[in-house]
This record gives sequence, structure tokens and C-alpha cells, in this order.
Amino acid sequence: MPKRPLDDRRHVAGVAVSPPLPDVPTPLLANLTPSQFMRRYWQKKPLLIRGAIADIAPPLSRNELFDLASSDEAESRLITHARGTWRLEHGPFEPDDLPSAKRREWTLLVQGVDLHDDRARALLERFRFVPDARLDDLMISYATDGGGVGPHFDSYDVFLLQVHGKRRWRISAQKDLTLKPGLPLKVLEHFEPDEEWVLEPGDMLYLPPHIAHDGVALGECMTCSIGFRSPSANELVGQFLYHLAERGSAAPAARGEARYRDPRQPAVTRPAQLPPAMVEQVGEILSRIRWNERDIVSFLGSYLSEPKAHVVFDAPERALGEAAFMREAARSGIRLDKKTVLLYGNQTYFINGEEERLPNPKKWLTELADTRQIEGQRFVTLSGDSAMTALLHEWYCAGWVRVGAFA
Repeated sequence: MPKRPLDDRRHVAGVAVSPPLPDVPTPLLANLTPSQFMRRYWQKKPLLIRGAIADIAPPLSRNELFDLASSDEAESRLITHARGTWRLEHGPFEPDDLPSAKRREWTLLVQGVDLHDDRARALLERFRFVPDARLDDLMISYATDGGGVGPHFDSYDVFLLQVHGKRRWRISAQKDLTLKPGLPLKVLEHFEPDEEWVLEPGDMLYLPPHIAHDGVALGECMTCSIGFRSPSANELVGQFLYHLAERGSAAPAARGEARYRDPRQPAVTRPAQLPPAMVEQVGEILSRIRWNERDIVSFLGSYLSEPKAHVVFDAPERALGEAAFMREAARSGIRLDKKTVLLYGNQTYFINGEEERLPNPKKWLTELADTRQIEGQRFVTLSGDSAMTALLHEWYCAGWVRVGAFA
């Protein structure tokens, strides 16, 4: 493959980056504190941030991004626009499947890059002033001159960070969100921008949900989109009821082998009609559904920590035994794998969709969840707890935990 203008150097080390403290001003948020940003802008209005991250460079080079787009484990899309026609293709894509970088108006989107690359994960860490339960992923958009996905809106919050080249953004708080019919993309039928900026590397734009926007590449460019989960009410209701039913707690008065019964059902002449008695009885069964705060916590923790369908954990090829694991952890620490999601409530914790009671003492686990690592010296002070070391070794063997803290 010929060399492209965007070189292949590894620009960002795969290290942990601490999110800004709630009450400390940060360039990431236009010198606001995270507390001020959340109060004034989060879910309320857009914010343009010049120089959000100084000396920024793409977490992945273009060729590395193309390689990732060829993987079955990555979600990728190719969007082209020619002669007024939009075209959408889903990956994986071999490098030769992609258009030439000299061709105008095409875009490659690779979702969940943080799941595959430590540098992308380190960039995502900067945004953990928002709860992990809301944080979704980091997507990288590569575009040639004129490339974009058309004017559209998102139903979730997003930070749009320019990491290479320039992109012109136009936005609008318009109420008309009607989409053009018959397109493979969700493109607005009527887009009337009221603000416009050109973003250069290090600049960032925050957009709350339902702000119409259109980004067009000015030459070859790369943009990182940090997106946040915002499940719909229908999704939450459906998943929650499934969660209750799966655990046998949906209808306490009808557990076990209780089933629908109709001993007084008469013979019918209209067999296709729903029996009124059935409608009434099923209504009574559904009215018995009860839940409490513990059920809600159990649902949210399990649901929000569940890995996406394409996520695969890589167990170590030659796993260390527990004693050797403890020696290595005491020397170099441990860290959560970049694909691992670890959340906790008051009484339980959730790791990759599994729910367990918080251990006693629990401080080591909440510390690991919040910082995503335990340094070697800290591990030594905790290693007297055999239950903790056994559990961490189990996670290590599953590929959920890695030996070696962040540098």
C-alpha cells in the first residue's frame, strides 16, 4: 500500500490519563471546571473549545485505522457522496476495498476504537468526569476533502475533537428534525445552520442531544467523537422487564410452575378472537409486577457493564499461576483490560455484565473501578486478602485484568 500523507508514527503512549478534578479549571473544557461545565452546558447548549488538548495527534495513524477497519472485531462504516448520492457500506474492509486518499468526499467511521487501542483508551479517560455508566465509546472519523456524513442530529451527547487536519462545522438548534426519505443515512431534509466554525487539531466542539450539525473535511482530516449512552425509554423498559423475568422476580405471586389457566373456557365459534377472559387474566398477572431500588441497581449495573456483542476478551496465552501472578502484580501492579467495564453500587459490583456482592473490605474494588488500576506498592498492602488475590487472578485468566499498571 503506498505511503499516505498522514504518517504512521505512534503519536500517543498508551498511558493512563487522569480526568480533571470536579472543581479545577481545565483547558479541556474552555478553562471551566467540570462542575461548571456540567451545570452550564451538559444537556443544555453547545460549547466551542479552542485548544482543548495542546499538541494533539491522532491516537491511530491512518494506516493503523485502516488495519483496524479490516478486523471482524471492529465496527466500521464507509460513507461516500458523489453526484448528490449517498452510499453506506458496512465493514470489515480490506485496505484495497477503501477508495484512494486522493478521491474526494468519502469517510471511514470506526466505532469503539478505545476497545482495541491503549492510546484511544487513554484519550477516553480524560472524559471520565462524566459517570462511566454514561460513557459509551470513542469513534474515529477519517475523511478526505469534502467528506462528511451529511447534516444530521444525534440523540446523545458528543464531544467532537479534531486530531488531524481541519473540519468545518455548522450547527443549528432547529426544531425541524425531519429526515430525507429513502437514504441509507439519517440526513436532515431541511438544515438551516446558525453558527459555523473551522476546527483545527486540538479544538473541540461539545453538542448536547438533538442539535443539528454538519461537519465537512477541509482536506484530509481525522476527528475523534466521544459519545455517551442515552438509551430510550422503550429500550430501558424492555430490557428491565426482561431482567426481572430472567431472575424470576417479575411476578412474585406467580413464580414457579404457575401458568395461565382457563378451566371455564367455553367452546367458541370465532376461534381467531382473543378470549376476553385471557386478556383479563394476563392483565392481572402483569399488574403483580413489583420492583424496588435493588432491582433497578441490579438491572442498570448488569445492563450497562454488559460487553457489546462483538467484544472478545483475550486470555493470556500462558497464564501465570496465582503465586506468580501475585509476585508480578506486587512488582508492576495490575490494570483493567481496556474492554472491561467495572461498575459498583452500595452493595454489589458489576463486571462485564456479571453481578456479585461487594467484598468485605470493599475499598480495593471501588478503587480499582474508579482508577482502573492498582499500582504495585498498593497491591502489596492489599495482598494479605487471599479472597481478593484469588478473584483478581480469576479475572486475569479471563483476560479482564492485565498485569502491569499504567505508566
